[in-house]
Amino acid sequence: MRRNKLRELLNADQPSLGTHVHSPWPSVFEMVGYSGQFDYIEYVSEYAPYDLHTMDNIGRAIDLFDDMSAMIKVEEDPRGHIANRAIGAGIQNILFADVRTVEDVQACVETVRPDTPEDGGHHGVNMRRYVRFGMDTGGAEFIQSCRDSVIAIMIEKKEAVENLEALLSVPGLDMIQFGPGDYSLSTGYAREKVQEVEKYVIETSLKMGIAPRAELGDAKGAKRYLDMGVKHFCVGTDVSILMQWFREEGKAMRDVLENA
Repeated sequence: MRRNKLRELLNADQPSLGTHVHSPWPSVFEMVGYSGQFDYIEYVSEYAPYDLHTMDNIGRAIDLFDDMSAMIKVEEDPRGHIANRAIGAGIQNILFADVRTVEDVQACVETVRPDTPEDGGHHGVNMRRYVRFGMDTGGAEFIQSCRDSVIAIMIEKKEAVENLEALLSVPGLDMIQFGPGDYSLSTGYAREKVQEVEKYVIETSLKMGIAPRAELGDAKGAKRYLDMGVKHFCVGTDVSILMQWFREEGKAMRDVLENA
């Protein structure tokens, strides 16, 4: 079974660095790997087009880099099916969006953890590529790999913040990510108020032993989170980088043409 770099860093209480990718083109994942700078890639499938072949091809691209793992962001419905197939493709870690209740968190954990008496999960024996199509399934390494999958949830809904400590108390949860956009939408709060809530979410997570992660557009915003005790970051998004380039360089070239 493949090593899980993100799990190793979490277990060692060491910082981790990821980046977001929307593109289903596996070569983008290879580019990130060849940079040598990232511990994992988050495939933001919630916002991107994909099929089950896409997941297998992402898994193959990640397999080229022993020192890098992958995560997938999964939408609310059908979260169990998507998470299960992603793990089977070799995307070891799952970020669940749209979580609201303790029951939601429990369902997320059960989807990922192995179907053993000790673990009480729903992830069973299969013949997918991460177990070499059945050659490695069912044994001790397979069970441990299911236990090692990092389970993260988005704290982005009003109900999730209101019941934060209960959600963070669910056994098996590893990491949280605050979602200011969805939280603002669900409450109508201004940005300043949302930042106060984010600080509360981070401080509560640290107090309860759950790793908070921060999402950034670039490295300049890291200090605020480091000062709060955050060690885990996911920086940059391929589509945002492209959109910025299209706007800025497109306008610059238009200006050159208009003044020629």
